[in-house]
Amino acid sequence: MRKKLLLGNWKMNKTPAEAKQFCLDAREVVSYAIAHNVDIGVAPTFVCLESVVANKPEGLIVSAQNCSEHDHGAYTGEVSIPMLKAVGVDWVIIGHSERREYNGETSKACNAKIKAMLASGVTPVYCCGESLETYEKGETKPFVAEQIRVGLEGLTPEEAKKVVIAYEPIWAIGTGKSASKEIAEDTIGFIRRTLKESFGVAAMDIRILYGGSVKPNNIAEYVSQEDIDGALVGGASLEPDSFKGLVENLVK
Repeated sequence: MRKKLLLGNWKMNKTPAEAKQFCLDAREVVSYAIAHNVDIGVAPTFVCLESVVANKPEGLIVSAQNCSEHDHGAYTGEVSIPMLKAVGVDWVIIGHSERREYNGETSKACNAKIKAMLASGVTPVYCCGESLETYEKGETKPFVAEQIRVGLEGLTPEEAKKVVIAYEPIWAIGTGKSASKEIAEDTIGFIRRTLKESFGVAAMDIRILYGGSVKPNNIAEYVSQEDIDGALVGGASLEPDSFKGLVENLVK
């Protein structure tokens, strides 16, 4: 039985003081989620990580939004895995569509980062998803399958089980549009079958999240589907009240 997971991606929002206040306001909802056997976490900006780690409710997962595959060196603007671990962070989102689009991050680059994270005991949340153009051409499945195969290339089944996959159709991120539960389940079921081709029965233990305009009023529809194990949420995770609504509807 795969444990449900709700992860809030704060993107480029909140100051350290605002992040601290969120943690103080979210204590009750985090306890509620954990009591209902749901993993719950947030992914702040780098400058907010220490504030969240210092003030977080017990059990709240803290994830970074990116990392380097290098431990140290002349990589201006990058943050290493040892640096993240030193401030108490052991999850990282990798390959988000915004990183791919704005920063040229490729699935191959993500593969190097994922291997470095797993070697350091850090949990990768690997994002995949297609553009509106790809979706409308009916090419979603081969496109996403390639992201999965390249991003997880060279992993053992035991390593693959430690990766969380997040399927985010780009056309449904921040647009107000969202894929129907049927579309989301169809694609995520396909992702699990693709994982099974590479990793066998271990694919049944890999958690796959849906992301793309997930809100309190639609999260229950998604997590009711057989292959959807939770959600990666953007804007709806920024305020404690909305975060609470996500949790309450997820556990129904």
